[in-house]
Amino acid sequence: MIRLAQEDHIWTVTLDRPDKANALTEDMLRELCEIMERAEGARAVILTGEGRIFSAGADLEAARAGLAVSDLWERLSGAIACLPGLTIAALNGTLAGGATGMALACDIRIAVPEAKFFYPVMKLGFLPQPSDPVRMAALIGPARTKLILMGGQKILTEEALAFGLIDRVVAPDALMQTARAICADTVAADPKIAKGIKALCAP
Repeated sequence: MIRLAQEDHIWTVTLDRPDKANALTEDMLRELCEIMERAEGARAVILTGEGRIFSAGADLEAARAGLAVSDLWERLSGAIACLPGLTIAALNGTLAGGATGMALACDIRIAVPEAKFFYPVMKLGFLPQPSDPVRMAALIGPARTKLILMGGQKILTEEALAFGLIDRVVAPDALMQTARAICADTVAADPKIAKGIKALCAP
């Protein structure tokens, strides 16, 4: 349910459970953690999903069984944030719930026009993972973060772009091509230079 392709120093990681809106099980989450922890040698990592939804977050059954409060979410977002190469969330559709953390941890987020963004953690009776509000507020500010996390608002692509939650809107048939094109200069560069520029961009 997780596909990994490695080509030209780019690792493409695809959530592949489209019949369940790419909702994440514990096994999927653990596999994602392991992949990202092995990806230090990749010059770029693209994270995307199969089908029309990037991810609905945690599988509801698994969430009720304890996945919603698992430390695997923080392990995953931390592993992505620590990668020295360029990381891109190529959002092929809606991004919801706990899956938001992995996209927030990426350097760049691009999305298709039909995507929606929501994180109904309070409605479901859980706290978000600790790093998620921090990263979201760094991108869009505290008030807009509360609009999503406390106000329960669904944000459409145009508004997400205006907020700064995503960086570019891309037609579905050009999503992966665009992601790879953004990676091109980083992949071609001296890895030490790319890593140094990324460090200089850190808040």
